[in-house]
Amino acid sequence: MKEAMLYRQLDEGAVQCDLCAHRCKIEPERSGICHVRRNRGGALETLFYAKAIAAHVDPIEKKPLYHFLPGSTSFSVATVGCNFRCAFCQNADISQLSDSSHIAGQDLPPSQVVDAALSHRCQSISYTYTEPTIFFEYAYDTARLAQQKGLKNVFVTNGYMTPEAIEEISPYLDAANIDLKSFRDRFYRRSCGARLQPVLDSIQDMHRRGIWVELTTLIIPGHNDSDEELRDIAEFITGIDADIPWHVSRFIGRYKMADVAPTPPETIHRAIEIGRSAGLKYIYAGNLPGNDAENTRCPSCGEVAIHRVGYRTRTLLDGNRCANCGCELPLIR
Repeated sequence: MKEAMLYRQLDEGAVQCDLCAHRCKIEPERSGICHVRRNRGGALETLFYAKAIAAHVDPIEKKPLYHFLPGSTSFSVATVGCNFRCAFCQNADISQLSDSSHIAGQDLPPSQVVDAALSHRCQSISYTYTEPTIFFEYAYDTARLAQQKGLKNVFVTNGYMTPEAIEEISPYLDAANIDLKSFRDRFYRRSCGARLQPVLDSIQDMHRRGIWVELTTLIIPGHNDSDEELRDIAEFITGIDADIPWHVSRFIGRYKMADVAPTPPETIHRAIEIGRSAGLKYIYAGNLPGNDAENTRCPSCGEVAIHRVGYRTRTLLDGNRCANCGCELPLIR
């Protein structure tokens, strides 16, 4: 256990957690919504510090990040827990596992995470699989060490963090893939136990701070797949920066929505066309291996700049420029 960051003491032993947008008021000996931050005697503790429930070497494209260190690997780590309760969670076996009576995971302190990343010749460390906001202290300490060793840091996140948390991590955070699960507050309230606006605020804040941002929308049939909603998402992204990559991913039934049919491929293609009509330059199909929309194409001449099949990539660039027409693409390499 470790004292948590970003909290305030209140009257009668309660504390105010200022890490995520829930801003839980936590009474003594109780936990917040995430179940991994507990008020013990008027001090907020993080219960799963350096307890890794998952640690793997992944392609950076799995995050998914297509314009950040393409073709590289990222050492990926997570603890249990989440501040969302998504009925469609793809990693519910670990994100919804948190139980303060049983500290799950293996000891993997920040220095060992960094050493593992270096020994596997990864270019980055990704805080992923569950929600990095809820293991913020672990991610923060690791990211600081990683930066000193020349490694980049990546959050794969639901974006439900406070401005204070973003300000704290931003000097060490290089990139983020943020889930924009819907553009309807009722969807967030009903299906995630959260709200939309804090996610939109985080996307804008991270982009403003110079953190490389890519967005993912898991398209669920009958829930967030209307033309109107997809257009609203695309126009929101374009309003920030038309160069932000948007990953539109096919839903496969999981967790409490295992009975929902997979997203038809034509819905993914329709979302891509909606994104293009809104002015987005880089829209990618997720969970459709071998689809042409996995490739990065030059927005000027249309030639393939990065060819992908699943997580395998082949770069056809001259530096960051299209080898055909010389147009410079927004890539961090």
